[in-house]
Amino acid sequence: MPELQRLSPEHAAAVLAFERENREFFAASIPDRGDAYFEHFADRHAALLAEQDEGGVHMHVLVDEDGAVLGRFNLVDVEDGSADLGFRLARAAIGRGLATAAVRRLLTVAATDYGLTRVTASAARANHASQAVLTRTGFRPTGETTLSGKPGITYVRDLTG
Repeated sequence: MPELQRLSPEHAAAVLAFERENREFFAASIPDRGDAYFEHFADRHAALLAEQDEGGVHMHVLVDEDGAVLGRFNLVDVEDGSADLGFRLARAAIGRGLATAAVRRLLTVAATDYGLTRVTASAARANHASQAVLTRTGFRPTGETTLSGKPGITYVRDLTG
């Protein structure tokens, strides 16, 4: 069974492989990270870990039994008991309930380990899979937004109840 793990230096090679293998798949629904992301990946990974150590983000990877990364599940903009959720799942891992399970687990960790009381998220109107994950995990729609020039929906999840 895949396991949600807090991002660490040991995940670097597997995260880079995950991003490379799924680049085209991700670019179909969200903006591409660009070549510079891959060229400077080691520096970016180190910067994320430093930001995580400071408490500004809580980065996680969904790892299979072989150590391959199946997804990324991140809490960013951590402030005043709140954070914003972002996630992406490998093409090979979709349709198995893994994103829903990982978000449920992350929400538990967010409340118990990180002391968060509220998590927000956004999904493109065309991204029905992400909308379904958010709805299944207790997020409620709160409004409209624009994501990379395309219409989106904002969500919130209260962790105190």
